[in-house]
Amino acid sequence: MTFFENVNRINYEGPSSKNPLSFKYYNPKEVINGETMEEILRFSVAYWHTFTADGTDPFGVGTMVRPWNNYKGMDLAKARVEAAFELFEKLNVPFFCFHDADIAPEGSTLKETYANIDTIVSMIKDYMKTSKTKLLWNTANMFTNPRYVHGAATSNNADVFAYSAAKVKKGLEVGKELGAENYVFWGGREGYETLLNTDMKLEQDNLGRFFHMAVDYAKEIGFNVPFLIEPKPKEPTKHQYDFDVATGLAFLQKYNLQEFFKFNIEANHATLAGHTFEHELRVARINGMLGSVDANQGDSLLGWDTDEFPTDLYSTTLAMYEILKNGGLGKGGLNFDAKVRRGSFEPEDLFHAHIAGMDSFAIGLKVANKLIEDKVLDDFVTERYSSYTEGIGLDIVEGKTDFKKLEAYALGLTEIKNSSGRQERLKALVNQYLLETLSK
Repeated sequence: MTFFENVNRINYEGPSSKNPLSFKYYNPKEVINGETMEEILRFSVAYWHTFTADGTDPFGVGTMVRPWNNYKGMDLAKARVEAAFELFEKLNVPFFCFHDADIAPEGSTLKETYANIDTIVSMIKDYMKTSKTKLLWNTANMFTNPRYVHGAATSNNADVFAYSAAKVKKGLEVGKELGAENYVFWGGREGYETLLNTDMKLEQDNLGRFFHMAVDYAKEIGFNVPFLIEPKPKEPTKHQYDFDVATGLAFLQKYNLQEFFKFNIEANHATLAGHTFEHELRVARINGMLGSVDANQGDSLLGWDTDEFPTDLYSTTLAMYEILKNGGLGKGGLNFDAKVRRGSFEPEDLFHAHIAGMDSFAIGLKVANKLIEDKVLDDFVTERYSSYTEGIGLDIVEGKTDFKKLEAYALGLTEIKNSSGRQERLKALVNQYLLETLSK
């Protein structure tokens, strides 16, 4: 069955094309520094927002028109697989991602849930035999069902901890079976609402134990892929333990998990943490912990996780700057953890949204690459910190001084001169490179 009969394969047609169902800037075959755009950007479709979301919000029921929603139960799950691989093929994307609950409905028992998952995984596996699209990562949904009202691995209820462990065990097995390149942990309710009823130490210790069990089982079954933690500061819980990259890194170091984990960084989650997207990418990069990216954006006028498709070219440029400086994303990718707006309810809108996001990151890639090639920012930063390349600055960096020596040096200073950071000039340069790329 064809679910997107009005959409043909999306091709690159260039900036002058008037065809809305075409790429204007994303040319998967274009080579940049020895790699194609497709190889660098590693785009992925998020199963949950694309095939299961119906547009429901706190004030209204779903609005999405989806031809597969005529089905129910397992028939619906199977129809979604068919629709998914049709969209993957027409978008020509290399990857997709899912939660277990996205692909198969929960049964009345865990055993029934396993059976449902096995049926759909078998179907996905058959489709993957003839599709170029691979599984970037999978994960377990441990936040939707009421059993997770107090968390999953951090729940006060040991039965919930055990149930959550069983879900992740199954998820690791599914990831191995489908050839996933990563496995993600998003602690949707791993946090607290009030400290009045919370044993924070026990909850965090249990989360550390949980992660070590996951590492051990992955080794046992030979599922040797990066584990990724996806930071988020709030929503749904008031304070989540994986607040941002810095908090997550401290947690991993405390529980001796940094060897096995990296971060899956989402742009909108960075906003909720009070950071920019590029800040979170930078913190991960300079600590060798940048694993993958959930590509979306938030709305500065709204204080929650809007998960919009990325169209902010300044943001995609600075994001790609960090990613290129990282040497790429390795086994990670740019997963569109994004949903069409509630008013964009027709099936064709799914293609318009992904095209916009893919073109936006393609532009960001080209601009960032040129900025790096021309050393526009590198040269300025090098000059700005040049005082640490000689004299007392070099002694500081090399650990050859102490407070007494520094005091003696400072007492001899007659004047301290600072130079301008030229923030506005640098922003103007980024704008210039961006506009030059768009004008070509």
